[in-house]
Amino acid sequence: MAQGGSAIRGSRVGSGPMGEMDHGVHAERILVRYWDALGNETVRYFSAEVADADIPEIIDCPVSGLPAGRDKDNPPSESRNEPYKTHLAYVKERRTDEEGEQLLQEALQKLRERRGTLKRSEK
Repeated sequence: MAQGGSAIRGSRVGSGPMGEMDHGVHAERILVRYWDALGNETVRYFSAEVADADIPEIIDCPVSGLPAGRDKDNPPSESRNEPYKTHLAYVKERRTDEEGEQLLQEALQKLRERRGTLKRSEK
């Protein structure tokens, strides 16, 4: 005797015939291939309606993290990233040590005048 069970086991509720090609309209698309310096290939799909100028020439490879371009024989080289600079580093680029010392002394004098702690000899 057959065991009891659902007659629709393995199928989704509300599903139609396998394939379901009649559901929705699939947009036309184009395939673009990118390669990084290690030879990794990445495929991206874009809408066929997108202008060629709007498709990026370089992307980041998801495998290596390196930049990847469309030319397999000449992939883009790894771009050199400048390290993060603090505000103080930018200030030091614009000012000499002498200018910095002068500005510091002026700021200290204004602070002392405001607080009333300026010595008689400093006036």
